[in-house]
Amino acid sequence: MDITVGISVSLSGRFHFLGRQALQGLLLWQSYVNAQGGVAVRNEERRSVRLIWYDDRSQVNCARQNVIRLLREDEIDILLGPYSSNLVMAVVEVAEEHKKVLWNQGGSSDEIFGRGCRYVVGIASPASEYLRVLPRWLADEHSTLTRICVLYSGKGTFGWRVARGILESALGVDHHSVHLVPINVAWDDHETILGVLCGIDPEVVVLAGSFQDELRFMRRRARWPSNVREVAGVAAGIHAFSSELGQMADGVLGPSQWEPNVNFTNIRGPTSDWFMDSFRRQFGQSPDYMAAGSFATGLVLAECIRGAASLDDEKLRNTASDLDFNTFYGRFRIDSRSGIQTGHRVLLIRWQRGHKVVLASPST
Repeated sequence: MDITVGISVSLSGRFHFLGRQALQGLLLWQSYVNAQGGVAVRNEERRSVRLIWYDDRSQVNCARQNVIRLLREDEIDILLGPYSSNLVMAVVEVAEEHKKVLWNQGGSSDEIFGRGCRYVVGIASPASEYLRVLPRWLADEHSTLTRICVLYSGKGTFGWRVARGILESALGVDHHSVHLVPINVAWDDHETILGVLCGIDPEVVVLAGSFQDELRFMRRRARWPSNVREVAGVAAGIHAFSSELGQMADGVLGPSQWEPNVNFTNIRGPTSDWFMDSFRRQFGQSPDYMAAGSFATGLVLAECIRGAASLDDEKLRNTASDLDFNTFYGRFRIDSRSGIQTGHRVLLIRWQRGHKVVLASPST
């Protein structure tokens, strides 16, 4: 009897690019684990995995309906979260109502874990950690740059959490003045945003909006204040940022949850090289960290099922709280009460001539 794993995922709409990568990572994990005879459950018993997915079209109501369908009609064993913090927050309540663990590989806002929910497990680092290392790196590498402006989306909580992480870090470094600017107008209202930016006249600009919003504003770089020396963007962590912007991406800093050239000791499961080669062979493209994270979610699931010797959600949640181990994606360790990820670390990267260079990484 198969272990059924269900997910509502954005295969269309504004989140479709990373939603597709998340699904591809899971499909590769399904192939990988089934080639090994399935997931170990109990007493040497191994069961194959069958993935069930529905397109949520990047819409909150659709994601909620999909999850209800997965739980009530498909009666899935394992529930995975969608991509995007807003969509995850919409389905956490459904999972909690059904006492079903939501294995969250696609939503990073800290608010997901701050609602007192029991049945949620985070795989990736939270948004507040995305660029927390930036002020320290700036102080070490560019001590004369002291004015930071963070332009973040006023919609949802993800951008605010990224901005707050930078502010908290800067206060610890005690070296920078930080201006946090919520963008509550459309990001293509360039005159308004540029007016605010010119009024601050920063030396460092950080963008924390949607992928398309950040691209639009980056394309107006020529009109930014001339004092800007360093630029960072959440969107810079994925390959499409460089392919879309070309030379304009060079020098831009960004966060990445995973890079193939950063290795960890005593990993469980395959190496980054295996993952990269297998992903390219199966899908004809290179994976971004979203795909790596969804594959790693499968590895975490397999460890939890093996450790719990059960598919019972309460036992799986308890087992997840006790685990502390590495995969090619990095460390897995959660806060036992909230389920937020505490072990994994975000990398700071910079684009150079169409390639990502890791500037700051955890000890490996």
